[in-house]
Amino acid sequence: MKQVNIHEAKTHLSRLVEEAARGESFVIAKAGKPMVKVTRLDGDSESKPKRRIGMLEGMFTVPDDFDTMMQDEIEKMFYGEE
Repeated sequence: MKQVNIHEAKTHLSRLVEEAARGESFVIAKAGKPMVKVTRLDGDSESKPKRRIGMLEGMFTVPDDFDTMMQDEIEKMFYGEE
């Protein structure tokens, strides 16, 4: 990956931004120490897997009493036996 110093980045910012927009990421360094990475915005979102809503639909059912399942046992764990 290309590395440029801050002075060069300020001098050639327009060109560097165009390169980053084309997918050519680069690092800006200060005194040879990398400080930030510049990359196009949609580049990171493409690398993350897309969430597929509803992909498990029909594969299982949620019981009607899901919110109160095992309520007595849970209360006993918190409050002890009565």
